[in-house]
Amino acid sequence: MSYKSDIEIAREAKKRPIQEIGDKLGIPNEHLLPFGHDKAKVSQEFINSVQDREDGKLILVTAINPTPAGEGKTTTTVGLGDGLNRIGKKAMVCIREASLGPNFGMKGGAAGGGYAQVVPMEDMNLHFTGDFHAITSAHSLLAAMIDNHIYWGNELEIDERRIAWRRVVDMNDRALRDIVVSLGGVTNGFARQTGYDITVASEVMAILCLSNNLADLQKRLGDIIVAYTRERKAIYCRDIGADGAMTVLLKDAMQPNLVQTLENNPAFVHGGPFANIAHGCNSVIATTTAMKLTDYVVTEAGFGADLGAEKFMNIKCRKAGIAPSVVVLVATVRAMKMNGGVAKADLGEENVDAVKAGCPNLGRHIENLKSFGVPVVVAINHFVTDTDAEVQAVKDYVDSHGSEAIVSRHWELGSEGSEALARRVAEVADADVASFAPIYPDEMTLFEKIETIAKRIYRADEVLADKKIRQQLRDWEDAGYGKLPVCMAKTQYSFSTDPNLRGAPTGHSVPVREVRLSAGAGFIVVVCGEIMTMPGLPRKPAALTIGLNDEGEVEGLF
Repeated sequence: MSYKSDIEIAREAKKRPIQEIGDKLGIPNEHLLPFGHDKAKVSQEFINSVQDREDGKLILVTAINPTPAGEGKTTTTVGLGDGLNRIGKKAMVCIREASLGPNFGMKGGAAGGGYAQVVPMEDMNLHFTGDFHAITSAHSLLAAMIDNHIYWGNELEIDERRIAWRRVVDMNDRALRDIVVSLGGVTNGFARQTGYDITVASEVMAILCLSNNLADLQKRLGDIIVAYTRERKAIYCRDIGADGAMTVLLKDAMQPNLVQTLENNPAFVHGGPFANIAHGCNSVIATTTAMKLTDYVVTEAGFGADLGAEKFMNIKCRKAGIAPSVVVLVATVRAMKMNGGVAKADLGEENVDAVKAGCPNLGRHIENLKSFGVPVVVAINHFVTDTDAEVQAVKDYVDSHGSEAIVSRHWELGSEGSEALARRVAEVADADVASFAPIYPDEMTLFEKIETIAKRIYRADEVLADKKIRQQLRDWEDAGYGKLPVCMAKTQYSFSTDPNLRGAPTGHSVPVREVRLSAGAGFIVVVCGEIMTMPGLPRKPAALTIGLNDEGEVEGLF
């Protein structure tokens, strides 16, 4: 049996005018800022007007550690949202925007797949409504104003060796990781070493995704620490005077983007921090607004539950004052087989023993998620090569861990295939059995928070951090930042910092290479192992196959 490609399915979508999608949510046309016929931003005025409404149920979708076999977390998020609407629930989806770097590199798009997609898919995976460009521009403005301040006399007495603000671009470009700027003589400023991160790792991205409104956004931008003096006094963005202009650049980007699924159900797509190098969740303003507009909100957290879900619970929920009613943990038979040692080329052959051997990775995630006090439902994202015996092996394993696994065929059948999953998830959410709590308190020291995540989530024996890093953490505590949560930057492929160590490893160490204070966002970034905040392109990037066909349509994006 042949199947249509994601892009073929998306092109056949019978999209409704975005005003009709807004009507489903009770958003008047005057509060929609259209970008064409099929996407629009929602005004802050309307968002303010619904704040007194009761919150709907929040459903978090996460996954096992990603494998080349694919897990389909976004696809499941969209499929579950459609499934809830199919069974008569008022529900919507909240997901992140896609970064150009991975789209032209190797990760691919972020709009779902098969018959569980958000559209317009091509727009979403390219420039969309310009949010990432605005974030890049605001970040770059601050970088330019720091160097300009130094050039014109350095009134703040910034120590050029202690400028903490790097630059960003929304593309994978390893050549920019470490650079020297201002070469060429006196007229170009003072030469110094710096570097680039990818836009999704920018603190501006994190701030936009954690802010409640424009006033909160400007305050957080002002709180960014950009440099230090020779006496180690912090210099803030507001000292440079960039916070107001940055807010102007981000004014429209702060408004959530409304789009639709293939089945014409509403979806917010807003913000896009990666989960391996940032906090991995869509914007607080999109999620909290959706909770005021519908009875069920399905949102996702990036990569495996050890990264995205951990940060969703410990950072986003803590900051926004929200809590999930249930977690849906996505797994596939194919990924279980890969964790069990099967090569990708052999995944089409039945191998129940390999499924069983790979299940401990799934079990570890179930245990970790339950430690937050939230019930877990496992979604087996069905592939056509899955056999009944393999599926049953996963179900039996999940049952032994006190949870339930449900097969979902949303990729192939849309909401018809996710109906059983939707019914069970709604039932668990409505039971109100969750007693959510982060796994560490604000009062714990920063290093103890790092150790808590490393030992309780990664199951490491120890955290390796040199004297300089430990002293830096103590200095931040002395400066009043000790109550901040920590944001672990780590490989997504393993519970450990070794991307090749699959399954459920124990007895490993977590080496901390660097720590960064994101004072505006309100967390400490902990860079572990060999993870890069500026990825590189693979040997054969996806960009090699992307282009326009004779009809002017995009080809090769998927």
